[in-house]
Amino acid sequence: MAKVAVMGAGSWGTAFALVLADAGNEVCIWGRLSEVCDAINDDRENTEYLPGIVMPSAISATTDPMEALADREVVVLAVPSQQLRENLHAWGQHIPADAVMVSLMKGIELGTHKRMTEVIAELTGAGPERIAVVSGPNLAREIANREPAASVVACEDQAVAERLQKICHSPAFRPYTNTDVIGCELGGTTKNIIGLAVGVCVGLGFGDNTKASVITRGLAETARLGAAIGADPVTFSGLAGMGDLVATCSSPLSRNRTFGEKLGKGMSVEEVTGATRQVAEGVKSCQSVSELAQKNGVDMPIAAAVTALIEGRLTPEDLVVNLISRSAKSEMV
Repeated sequence: MAKVAVMGAGSWGTAFALVLADAGNEVCIWGRLSEVCDAINDDRENTEYLPGIVMPSAISATTDPMEALADREVVVLAVPSQQLRENLHAWGQHIPADAVMVSLMKGIELGTHKRMTEVIAELTGAGPERIAVVSGPNLAREIANREPAASVVACEDQAVAERLQKICHSPAFRPYTNTDVIGCELGGTTKNIIGLAVGVCVGLGFGDNTKASVITRGLAETARLGAAIGADPVTFSGLAGMGDLVATCSSPLSRNRTFGEKLGKGMSVEEVTGATRQVAEGVKSCQSVSELAQKNGVDMPIAAAVTALIEGRLTPEDLVVNLISRSAKSEMV
């Protein structure tokens, strides 16, 4: 049994807390909202983000980050990616010096173009042996329902990855290890952007051929960027690449696909944002990923088109036309 803090009481943080508890660990969730933490402690339910799911007694919750982090061996970071720096400035100094930090976040920081593990390393001074990533086809509601799922635990230190693998291996959740942190993070980030594009196509009424084309070409441009920044190409054919991409682009439970679908049906970015309770990470990360691609001389037309759509420079119809009307070339380029 490990003592684990989950910093973030949203749907994915809460679902992963359930995985950890089912695996036999003691889990304390930190959340910003007292009503969410009170509901977890008193009613055994996160009524705001995962209503109807009973929380086991091994899970507690608090609004006090110092309480959540005290004496924890593992610290799981599950805040929105663009708020990580702000949160670590607020309570990062309270993370135990020997704790392993696990990122559940899927984004590239605006402005710095840093992956979440790079932000963690910068602000905590931790070495790569203390920083890991969990990524894969893990829709929060299905995980919370204990539907069978697999994921990847990535850390540059294989022994640490194996330790974390044991800590989160529950009856319904099967984690695999990997040492390619860059590839796992990048796959988790770009799939949200591709999910937005697929959602737009669905909202416009296009069928499976269009969706499959966008998914496949989206994976190709992800792999191109991955190769440029040091990822292992094999990662993108696995759970943290293709697996996560398929789940995000195929399921109505995906925030990013749903966001894109509403755009395709004619809603504005502001209207969809106002009607959406949870963060669709691709809406922010599309800009930073596009800039990272440009910085590395990588062509990512889908990411660029989604960025233009979010910024109001393209309509949903234009997005699809622009992608299809691009000059023909070899599939392998």
